[in-house]
Amino acid sequence: MATFRAEVFQNEFLPDGGTDVHAIVTVTAEGVGGAATTGGGVAEIIMIDTSGSMTGPMLAAAKHAAQVAVDTIPDGTWFAIVSGSHVAQRVFPYPNAPVAIVQMEPGAREEAKRAVARLSAQGGTAMSTWLRLADQIFATQPAATQRHAILLTDGKNESEPRAQLTSTIQAVTGRFQCDARGVGERWQVDELREIATALLGGVELIADPADIAKDFQALLATSLSRGVADAQLRVWTPQGGQVLFVRQVAPTVEDLTARRTEVTPLIGAYPTGAWADESRDYHVAVRVPSKTVGAEQLAARVQVAVADEVVASGLVKAAWSDDASLTARISPEVAHYTGQAELASAIQEGLAAKAAGDEATATVKLGRAVQLAAETGNEEATSKLRRVVEIEDEEHGTVRLKRGASRLDEMALDTASTKTSRVRR
Repeated sequence: MATFRAEVFQNEFLPDGGTDVHAIVTVTAEGVGGAATTGGGVAEIIMIDTSGSMTGPMLAAAKHAAQVAVDTIPDGTWFAIVSGSHVAQRVFPYPNAPVAIVQMEPGAREEAKRAVARLSAQGGTAMSTWLRLADQIFATQPAATQRHAILLTDGKNESEPRAQLTSTIQAVTGRFQCDARGVGERWQVDELREIATALLGGVELIADPADIAKDFQALLATSLSRGVADAQLRVWTPQGGQVLFVRQVAPTVEDLTARRTEVTPLIGAYPTGAWADESRDYHVAVRVPSKTVGAEQLAARVQVAVADEVVASGLVKAAWSDDASLTARISPEVAHYTGQAELASAIQEGLAAKAAGDEATATVKLGRAVQLAAETGNEEATSKLRRVVEIEDEEHGTVRLKRGASRLDEMALDTASTKTSRVRR
């Protein structure tokens, strides 16, 4: 049986006049078990880019990966395969089939692999059509409460306005989770990040097409290990209180603030998606009316809810003091993850400035990123930054842009920017 627990890390002491309370809430799930495919509660859709740019070895590698994925999906799982170009087409079940999604069994597995083998590349790229079709397919099987998709592309979303993609993402948000993968160096990180962030998935670069199959297997293994289909983080604040933000800060930075739905006037719910046996950290910031020195108050109650049942709870406190030795302390957990969130922004802003030809801003931002990566112990970020900048002084963030940095190196840094190092306790 799945169990959740919530631990709160903060400095609860505020100075006279202080109003803002910050806390890191660690949520841990145990005993979750795998997804219940035998009950028909799990659905997987694979979306493969079949635009003209995929012609040749890229499409061959994607087809092989899709076939490996089909072999990986266990019997009983609902599944479908979508071919995506400037339009989307369901390739399995076949377009003339009476149903849009079927449960995996040996016959369906072999037929799906034959359908994948027939894929060909042509046309442009309009990812909104892929997402809309996936949503429509999922909707035909309401019994599948855990819905996960993989989207693979090698190019830019060039066949439609960006606003069309954004509006479609907004329309399907909350209806399924999606991991996005870009292969090669011609796709846009910000496009796939927009999809993955909204749909509670991850975005990764696959530099070598030969690695697509391994990545698909890992994605499916992770998806099928999630025995809790959905959980909410609920934040209660007292009358007069205000939630400033709610962010997931580990294992990746994801801002959930705008995803709030109201449970009651004092309680907001934030989606966290499906869970396996794992631990995640959330940064919760609230503002409460200031009280006199010596006063104490419950600033927030953070709860985890599964199927509308509260399964874990933690308290965020506030206490006003005139003792500077208490109020000046910064919780090491809060300090660590504040730095990690700033690190992600510095990398993304620095790379955007570099792409726009603003080398001065790029140097400042990426220098700050180097400094933050060192301060927070994010060795992966430091390693990837070294491929893009020459580091002269890590402590002070003094860097020079590397003239020979490849686009793949920049994309690897960009996609990894939101990955965080856990705080050392």
